[in-house]
Amino acid sequence: MSVITILITLAFSACAFLSTFAGGLFAIRFKDKLHFIMAFAAGVLIGVVAFDIFPEIVEQAQTHNFNFIGTMIALVVGFLLFHTLEKSVLMHFSHETEYGHHKHPHVGVASALALVGHSFIDGVGIGLGFHINAVVGLFVAIAVISHDFTDGMNTVSLMLSHKNTDKKAKKFLLLDAAAPVAGALSTMLFTIPDYVLFLYLGFFAGFLLYIGASDILPEAHSEHTSYKLISLTALGSLFIFTITRFL
Repeated sequence: MSVITILITLAFSACAFLSTFAGGLFAIRFKDKLHFIMAFAAGVLIGVVAFDIFPEIVEQAQTHNFNFIGTMIALVVGFLLFHTLEKSVLMHFSHETEYGHHKHPHVGVASALALVGHSFIDGVGIGLGFHINAVVGLFVAIAVISHDFTDGMNTVSLMLSHKNTDKKAKKFLLLDAAAPVAGALSTMLFTIPDYVLFLYLGFFAGFLLYIGASDILPEAHSEHTSYKLISLTALGSLFIFTITRFL
């Protein structure tokens, strides 16, 4: 990569940092309306899987003649792995009869760390896009920045919904916001084989489905449920559908 390309990559990853951090601060500022934010965020995650990741999986399979079953196995592994991690934490720190009445900070931390890993890969995506050419890098960067606002919201929402403090939530938000920059920088040191990226897409889709449908969405409706919340979830998915169609 040329010096100019490196600088452009870092500039866009810095924009991802700002977008993520702004989303998290928004969630903290309006935490009394957190159930509305979480309902929207759940729709966003489901929309990312349906309208962003799955089409990319199909395109990669057709382009490289990859076996589609491989990434579907990775999807199931991603879903079950996080399910196992979350339930293992709950079983370790509480009795099952207490779960309905208490939240567990460790679950929020585990979820937030998983999202930090995703944000790192977002940065990797920006870096690899510019490795291909400037046009691909630009569109990947725009897509990442567009949904990183909700990534910041998701990180804070997961922390606060499991009774972590605002201060702790901000620390993980900062970590999540810095992750795309680190990911972009890392692409100057290595390349990712196409098939590994193909499997990662499936694995990450499974993770997002679990977080969106089994964690964030039920939490949004745990104390407040209404057609307004359902509409916000649909709006979150529509938001991602719109972005993916234009980008």
